[in-house]
Amino acid sequence: MTKLLPKFENKKILILGLGLLGRGLKDAIFFAEKKADVIVTDLKNFTELKTSLEQLKKYPNIKYTLGEHKEEDILNADLIIRNAGIPRNSQYLKLAFANKIKVDMDESLFAEYCPCPIIGITGTRGKSTTTTLIGQMLQKIWASEKRKVYISGNLQGEATLPLLDKVTKNDLVILELSSWQLQGFGWKKISPQISVFTNIYPDHLNSYKNMRDYINDKKLIFQNQKKSDYCIINGENNYTKKIKDEIKSNTVLFYKKDVPKTWQLKVKGDHNLENISATLAVGKILGFKNTQMQKSIEEFTGIEHRLEYVDTINEIAFINDTTSTTPIAGNMAINSIDSPIILLAGGASKNLNLTSFAKNIAKKVKAVVLLEGSATDELEKKIIKYGGEKNLTGRFNDFKQAIDHAYGLALPGDTILLSPGCASFGMFINEFDRGEQFKKIVKQFN
Repeated sequence: MTKLLPKFENKKILILGLGLLGRGLKDAIFFAEKKADVIVTDLKNFTELKTSLEQLKKYPNIKYTLGEHKEEDILNADLIIRNAGIPRNSQYLKLAFANKIKVDMDESLFAEYCPCPIIGITGTRGKSTTTTLIGQMLQKIWASEKRKVYISGNLQGEATLPLLDKVTKNDLVILELSSWQLQGFGWKKISPQISVFTNIYPDHLNSYKNMRDYINDKKLIFQNQKKSDYCIINGENNYTKKIKDEIKSNTVLFYKKDVPKTWQLKVKGDHNLENISATLAVGKILGFKNTQMQKSIEEFTGIEHRLEYVDTINEIAFINDTTSTTPIAGNMAINSIDSPIILLAGGASKNLNLTSFAKNIAKKVKAVVLLEGSATDELEKKIIKYGGEKNLTGRFNDFKQAIDHAYGLALPGDTILLSPGCASFGMFINEFDRGEQFKKIVKQFN
């Protein structure tokens, strides 16, 4: 029996962290339209949040605390919606818990009241691609039916809560879930009916104390499943192989070899075979044969900012892989491209080991252009250590100059690849801003 969504009229709802990716914005609108008294608070100031705030102007029942968080806002709230960017050990969350003020998150609040099944996808790499691929495949297969498929969660510009005004019990919701968003599921002791666990690699060690803490949050995707639910998990990843025996629901392992070799895929790389095999496993649980899934999978061209083809200019290809914020992602990108690579790499540190990335750059990359950041010193030293000194062509804190420099080095047949293997903060608002700037600069070469 689906729970009825509570009435929020005249309730004091605090949006803790508006952000710039659209989720906080859409959550604020959701509650404003439910006639709640909404307060939006963010450590960023008005100027930094201008693009989001412009869209909230028409709601007189939204007030703001910007450039800071105030204890009085926390203590006066009936419900706090925590943005995934607010750390779990935040003093403001502790204050809320100590005063028994309800704290929730967009996706977990949605899941509590969602009338239809949810497929949740987590992992270090491949979440967005797998989420989008599963969603688009099911939308095509069910195109002639009255059943709608919604794709949301941790995708750029998406908010999940507003879907409560749309979904019916006949529909299906596909959610990408980050480790932070899964904390909300853990609070409620719920998990999706079908969970997909793409892989685990070291990540976010600038936010987590250690890998164990990071993995524990990821495991919330299956920890509160019923025995009749399903967990689809990578059978080849070192970390997921170790935790698969903890799953109490129906466990389905996927392998790259599950993808028929005869299929004509548009997406490149071994890692995309993992994403596709996870998608096939979901389809089979829902009763589909490979023949029903083949066309939509073969037509899939990937998603924005993930090995995204931008343009070919003077026979030089430009590829935007800005969401490569970890060394393993940088390696996957390098290994996916057959032509000589001019690599744009480096940036902010996530306290990850850069050795394998540096070795791969030294061995396989024709030239590397480094972007300044807290990880770049270490990356440069390791590239030199593993014999890649000749590949280093300069360090830049001006992105356009870095791209111009890469273009000047490239010959017809080369690929200029933005795959930094590091985080974006410092030079950019976020990794999507880095990708958008890259595409804009490349278009100017035409």
